[in-house]
Amino acid sequence: MPKIKGTHTAMKSGMLAAEAAFDAIVEADGGIPAAELSAYVASLEQSWVRRELHRARNFRPAFKFGLLFGTLIAGIDQVVFRGRAPWTLKHGHADHETLGHKDRHKPIDYPSPDGTVSFDILSSVYISNTNHEENQPVHLTLKDAGVPVEINLARYDAPEQRYCPAGVYEILTDEDGSNPQLRINAQNCVHCKTCDIKDPTQNIVWVAPEGGGGPNYPNM
Repeated sequence: MPKIKGTHTAMKSGMLAAEAAFDAIVEADGGIPAAELSAYVASLEQSWVRRELHRARNFRPAFKFGLLFGTLIAGIDQVVFRGRAPWTLKHGHADHETLGHKDRHKPIDYPSPDGTVSFDILSSVYISNTNHEENQPVHLTLKDAGVPVEINLARYDAPEQRYCPAGVYEILTDEDGSNPQLRINAQNCVHCKTCDIKDPTQNIVWVAPEGGGGPNYPNM
């Protein structure tokens, strides 16, 4: 099979999961399917998806050594060994642990979208055909409702407002700027799971929504 990356890899993983779920329902024969789809893990391990991901495992971790050495190491791994190097590099930290406090960084002044090269968030979400049934349980919740303001806003200037590409998270205040509160627009979620990975306090809980809701890219 030719090398297929990115979206096709994710689609194949989803197809394997769907097949495992279907088989579990058929095998249950009217009963309750198994709580864990163990067949999915086995089929994923045997598929080209696992081989594809394994070959790319060292690319990003190589750049923890800096741009120059990272490029050299990644080149050796990908060009010389074709992703089959006898070593596996590690990141050394979780992604959410790298976020710096707001007092150590200058705010970035992003230019307004021009509608030609760059576009506003809500227009992009509209194009993705994202939709969730309004009467389903919200798939984005918080472990502690006080953390977004008491910790994330106070220390990091509410980074969930910036790392979410779909404008799901907003800090709302009164007219005088007081009483800040986090609002979660779960309807806009495009299922990138950035919040689940990047939240500095790991306070956001992302679960799969009911009914297959989410983005729908008809031209992919």
